Amino acid sequence: MNTHVTRRADPHIDAQGWLSNATRLPSPNFEARPGDAAPTLIVVHNISLPPDDFTTNAIADFFLNTLDHDAHPYFDQLRGMRVSAHFVIRRDGAVQQFVSCDERAWHAGVSSFCGRERCNDFSIGIELEGSDRVPFEDAQYDALAALVRMIVKRYPIDALAGHSDIAPGRKTDPGPHFDWLRLRHDSALPPSFFPFQSNI
Repeated sequence: MNTHVTRRADPHIDAQGWLSNATRLPSPNFEARPGDAAPTLIVVHNISLPPDDFTTNAIADFFLNTLDHDAHPYFDQLRGMRVSAHFVIRRDGAVQQFVSCDERAWHAGVSSFCGRERCNDFSIGIELEGSDRVPFEDAQYDALAALVRMIVKRYPIDALAGHSDIAPGRKTDPGPHFDWLRLRHDSALPPSFFPFQSNI
Protein backbone atom coordinates (compact mmCIF):
# COMPACT_ATOMS: atom_id res chain seq x y z
CA MET A 1 0.00 0.00 0.00
CA ASN A 2 1.40 3.36 -1.03
CA THR A 3 1.05 5.75 1.87
CA HIS A 4 3.14 8.53 0.33
CA VAL A 5 1.24 11.82 0.27
CA THR A 6 2.39 14.71 -1.88
CA ARG A 7 2.22 17.83 0.25
CA ARG A 8 1.86 21.22 -1.31
CA ALA A 9 4.64 23.56 -0.31
CA ASP A 10 3.66 26.20 2.20
CA PRO A 11 3.33 29.72 0.78
CA HIS A 12 6.74 31.33 0.47
CA ILE A 13 8.74 33.89 -1.48
CA ASP A 14 10.83 32.05 -4.02
CA ALA A 15 14.43 32.60 -5.12
CA GLN A 16 13.28 35.15 -7.72
CA GLY A 17 11.34 37.24 -5.20
CA TRP A 18 7.82 36.07 -6.11
CA LEU A 19 5.19 34.95 -3.61
CA SER A 20 4.14 31.40 -4.44
CA ASN A 21 0.43 31.82 -3.69
CA ALA A 22 -0.12 35.32 -5.07
CA THR A 23 -1.74 36.15 -8.39
CA ARG A 24 1.24 37.22 -10.48
CA LEU A 25 0.63 40.29 -12.66
CA PRO A 26 4.08 41.50 -13.81
CA SER A 27 4.18 45.28 -14.14
CA PRO A 28 6.58 47.01 -16.53
CA ASN A 29 7.05 49.74 -13.93
CA PHE A 30 10.16 48.61 -12.09
CA GLU A 31 13.94 48.66 -12.28
CA ALA A 32 16.88 47.05 -10.56
CA ARG A 33 17.68 48.12 -7.04
CA PRO A 34 20.83 50.27 -6.98
CA GLY A 35 24.08 48.51 -6.19
CA ASP A 36 23.70 45.75 -3.67
CA ALA A 37 20.70 47.33 -1.94
CA ALA A 38 18.55 44.79 -0.14
CA PRO A 39 15.04 45.58 1.10
CA THR A 40 15.11 46.50 4.78
CA LEU A 41 11.81 48.40 5.00
CA ILE A 42 8.16 47.51 4.35
CA VAL A 43 5.91 50.42 3.38
CA VAL A 44 2.14 50.07 3.86
CA HIS A 45 -0.17 52.06 1.57
CA ASN A 46 -3.82 52.23 0.68
CA ILE A 47 -5.30 52.70 -2.79
CA SER A 48 -8.68 52.57 -4.50
CA LEU A 49 -9.55 53.51 -8.06
CA PRO A 50 -11.77 55.42 -8.36
CA PRO A 51 -11.42 56.62 -4.75
CA ASP A 52 -13.55 54.58 -2.32
CA ASP A 53 -14.69 52.21 -5.08
CA PHE A 54 -13.66 48.62 -4.36
CA THR A 55 -15.55 46.98 -7.22
CA THR A 56 -13.14 47.52 -10.13
CA ASN A 57 -9.88 46.09 -11.42
CA ALA A 58 -8.54 49.57 -12.04
CA ILE A 59 -5.64 49.24 -9.59
CA ALA A 60 -4.20 46.35 -11.57
CA ASP A 61 -4.86 48.16 -14.84
CA PHE A 62 -3.07 51.24 -13.49
CA PHE A 63 -0.01 49.26 -12.41
CA LEU A 64 0.04 47.40 -15.75
CA ASN A 65 -0.27 50.63 -17.81
CA THR A 66 -3.56 49.39 -19.30
CA LEU A 67 -5.97 51.73 -17.47
CA ASP A 68 -8.73 53.20 -19.63
CA HIS A 69 -8.36 56.84 -18.67
CA ASP A 70 -11.71 57.70 -20.22
CA ALA A 71 -13.60 55.20 -18.06
CA HIS A 72 -13.95 57.59 -15.11
CA PRO A 73 -13.32 61.33 -14.69
CA TYR A 74 -10.83 60.70 -11.87
CA PHE A 75 -8.61 58.66 -14.17
CA ASP A 76 -7.83 61.66 -16.35
CA GLN A 77 -5.30 62.94 -13.81
CA LEU A 78 -3.45 59.62 -13.96
CA ARG A 79 -2.53 59.92 -17.64
CA GLY A 80 1.16 59.41 -18.19
CA MET A 81 1.83 58.21 -14.65
CA ARG A 82 3.90 55.07 -14.24
CA VAL A 83 3.34 53.48 -10.83
CA SER A 84 3.65 50.07 -9.26
CA ALA A 85 3.89 48.32 -5.92
CA HIS A 86 5.18 44.91 -5.08
CA PHE A 87 1.85 43.72 -3.67
CA VAL A 88 -1.83 44.64 -3.59
CA ILE A 89 -4.18 43.06 -1.05
CA ARG A 90 -7.79 43.21 -2.19
CA ARG A 91 -10.74 43.65 0.16
CA ASP A 92 -11.32 39.87 0.30
CA GLY A 93 -7.68 39.22 1.25
CA ALA A 94 -6.58 38.07 -2.22
CA VAL A 95 -2.94 38.95 -2.83
CA GLN A 96 -1.67 40.20 -6.18
CA GLN A 97 2.02 40.68 -6.94
CA PHE A 98 3.21 43.11 -9.59
CA VAL A 99 6.97 43.34 -9.03
CA SER A 100 9.51 40.89 -7.66
CA CYS A 101 10.66 41.77 -4.16
CA ASP A 102 14.20 41.72 -5.55
CA GLU A 103 13.41 44.65 -7.85
CA ARG A 104 12.66 48.32 -7.24
CA ALA A 105 8.93 49.07 -7.55
CA TRP A 106 7.68 52.63 -8.00
CA HIS A 107 5.45 53.06 -4.95
CA ALA A 108 6.91 55.56 -2.50
CA GLY A 109 7.94 58.55 -4.63
CA VAL A 110 9.87 61.32 -2.93
CA SER A 111 10.47 59.88 0.52
CA SER A 112 12.87 59.54 3.43
CA PHE A 113 13.27 57.00 6.22
CA CYS A 114 15.48 57.90 9.18
CA GLY A 115 17.49 60.28 7.00
CA ARG A 116 17.82 57.85 4.11
CA GLU A 117 16.30 59.19 0.91
CA ARG A 118 14.67 57.32 -2.01
CA CYS A 119 12.81 54.66 -0.06
CA ASN A 120 11.97 52.76 -3.24
CA ASP A 121 15.63 51.72 -3.35
CA PHE A 122 15.41 49.68 -0.15
CA SER A 123 11.74 48.98 0.51
CA ILE A 124 8.92 46.62 -0.37
CA GLY A 125 5.58 48.32 -1.01
CA ILE A 126 2.28 46.74 0.01
CA GLU A 127 -0.97 48.40 -1.10
CA LEU A 128 -4.19 47.63 0.76
CA GLU A 129 -7.31 48.20 -1.30
CA GLY A 130 -8.98 50.88 0.77
CA SER A 131 -8.96 54.55 1.63
CA ASP A 132 -8.46 56.95 4.52
CA ARG A 133 -12.22 56.98 5.10
CA VAL A 134 -13.16 53.35 5.78
CA PRO A 135 -11.81 50.53 7.97
CA PHE A 136 -9.93 47.67 6.38
CA GLU A 137 -11.32 44.14 6.30
CA ASP A 138 -10.31 41.31 8.62
CA ALA A 139 -9.25 39.28 5.58
CA GLN A 140 -6.84 42.04 4.62
CA TYR A 141 -5.19 42.08 8.04
CA ASP A 142 -4.85 38.30 7.95
CA ALA A 143 -3.27 38.36 4.51
CA LEU A 144 -1.03 41.29 5.40
CA ALA A 145 0.32 39.65 8.55
CA ALA A 146 1.05 36.42 6.69
CA LEU A 147 2.77 38.34 3.90
CA VAL A 148 4.85 40.39 6.31
CA ARG A 149 6.00 37.25 8.09
CA MET A 150 7.12 35.72 4.79
CA ILE A 151 8.94 38.88 3.72
CA VAL A 152 10.73 39.17 7.06
CA LYS A 153 11.76 35.53 6.81
CA ARG A 154 13.22 36.04 3.34
CA TYR A 155 14.78 39.55 3.55
CA PRO A 156 16.69 41.59 6.17
CA ILE A 157 13.66 43.73 7.05
CA ASP A 158 14.02 45.69 10.28
CA ALA A 159 11.20 48.26 10.03
CA LEU A 160 7.64 48.84 8.82
CA ALA A 161 6.22 52.28 8.06
CA GLY A 162 3.21 53.91 6.47
CA HIS A 163 3.49 55.95 3.31
CA SER A 164 2.59 58.98 5.41
CA ASP A 165 5.57 58.30 7.69
CA ILE A 166 8.12 58.44 4.88
CA ALA A 167 6.39 61.20 2.89
CA PRO A 168 4.79 63.40 5.59
CA GLY A 169 2.70 66.28 4.32
CA ARG A 170 2.54 64.69 0.88
CA LYS A 171 0.82 61.39 1.66
CA THR A 172 -1.74 60.31 4.27
CA ASP A 173 -2.03 56.56 3.69
CA PRO A 174 -2.57 54.00 5.04
CA GLY A 175 -4.76 56.43 6.97
CA PRO A 176 -6.38 56.74 10.39
CA HIS A 177 -8.29 53.46 10.18
CA PHE A 178 -5.19 51.30 9.80
CA ASP A 179 -4.57 49.28 12.97
CA TRP A 180 -0.81 49.14 13.50
CA LEU A 181 -1.19 47.40 16.86
CA ARG A 182 -3.14 44.60 15.21
CA LEU A 183 -0.45 44.20 12.56
CA ARG A 184 2.27 44.04 15.22
CA HIS A 185 0.34 41.44 17.18
CA ASP A 186 -0.60 39.33 14.16
CA SER A 187 2.88 39.45 12.62
CA ALA A 188 4.55 38.65 15.97
CA LEU A 189 7.20 41.31 15.38
CA PRO A 190 8.83 43.27 18.21
CA PRO A 191 7.94 46.93 18.77
CA SER A 192 11.33 47.98 17.38
CA PHE A 193 10.03 47.16 13.90
CA PHE A 194 7.48 49.99 14.20
CA PRO A 195 9.54 53.14 14.82
CA PHE A 196 6.70 55.53 14.04
CA GLN A 197 4.14 53.89 16.33
CA SER A 198 4.61 55.17 19.87
CA ASN A 199 1.61 53.21 21.20
CA ILE A 200 3.10 49.80 20.36
